[in-house]
Amino acid sequence: MFDFLFWLLSYLVPFLAVLTVIVFVHEMGHYLVARWNGVAIQTFSVGFGRELIGWNDRHGTRWRISAIPLGGYVRFVGDMNPASVPDPEAAQKVAPELAPRLFVNKTVWQRIAIVLAGPVANILLTFLILYALLLGYGRYTLTPVVDSVIAGSVAEEAGIEAGDVIVSVDGYAVHGFEDFQRLVATAPARPVSIDLDRNGVRKSLTLTPEAVETTDRFGNVQRIGRIGVSRNVEEADVTLYRPGPVEAVGMTVEEIRFIVQRTAAFLGDFFVGRGDVEQIGGPVKVAKVSGQVATLGLVALINLTALLSLNIGIFNLLPVPMLDGGHLLYYLVEAVRGRPLSMRVQEIGFRFGFALVVALMVFTLFNDTIFAYLRAAG
Repeated sequence: MFDFLFWLLSYLVPFLAVLTVIVFVHEMGHYLVARWNGVAIQTFSVGFGRELIGWNDRHGTRWRISAIPLGGYVRFVGDMNPASVPDPEAAQKVAPELAPRLFVNKTVWQRIAIVLAGPVANILLTFLILYALLLGYGRYTLTPVVDSVIAGSVAEEAGIEAGDVIVSVDGYAVHGFEDFQRLVATAPARPVSIDLDRNGVRKSLTLTPEAVETTDRFGNVQRIGRIGVSRNVEEADVTLYRPGPVEAVGMTVEEIRFIVQRTAAFLGDFFVGRGDVEQIGGPVKVAKVSGQVATLGLVALINLTALLSLNIGIFNLLPVPMLDGGHLLYYLVEAVRGRPLSMRVQEIGFRFGFALVVALMVFTLFNDTIFAYLRAAG
């Protein structure tokens, strides 16, 4: 009993708190832009399944909290289901005065804006969180100077020497040695370009970090890149850097660009045989990570919320029917053709997308549980 309560409070509660915030912001993006465009909205739901709590607002929208807290949706009047599959006979089923407010009767550009609003809201949430944390807390940093290079390492073979000041990696500005470490660590077995300053002379070189496995403080095994350099750390070397409001905007945008690029590179590794399937995580792994991060404090959990919000926003833009990106693909084709795809083609696409999304969920759940079992058994 106590073990169950510990699991509930340590893992499930932080996970659901993070997921609820992300889903609410995503669906609120759809909702607000739909309202601004005069769309009649039937339901705003956090969660799926049976309604637990609900109320109607003055616009006729049913707001509800549902029993299965693993997602959410905004359902427009005239949709066949919560996945926003349009009902081709909706215009005939509603009162004539309501027809202009149907989502299907809005212009293709209005529909694109409404669908795009969800992922954009997630990206904006990430920006606001990272920007606020940067302004509020600043960042502790070390000067990006290499103190030593391990003999025979990747760094030595590439020509890095002690005393080199790292300027950038793959075009990302290096503000501190911790930036250099992170940029290298997130590129295992992938070529990276490094700009450095050696006695006032700029040099550029390319190297491929060695892929190694390491274990974090929670026992999670991670595959990272390593090149064989180190930085001696003394208390006097660590400084707190607080950027101004304008500089913080640029730093936050660069951070988001970095996360998106490294995530895309991580997924791309699987198409060239470099990927490690164990690193892919589903709901179980996210719940576990949420619980572990929660032990580090509220700020760490908020930071995780920002990262997951960005990843969910980008994932939803994939051109897969059932996801926002699939709807966008349909509407962009409609904008080019001047008329929508046939309902049969759209229905086939939605069925394919549904099967793909379900298969991905099953795979990630299996991946989470099987590797956790093997690690516990071994």
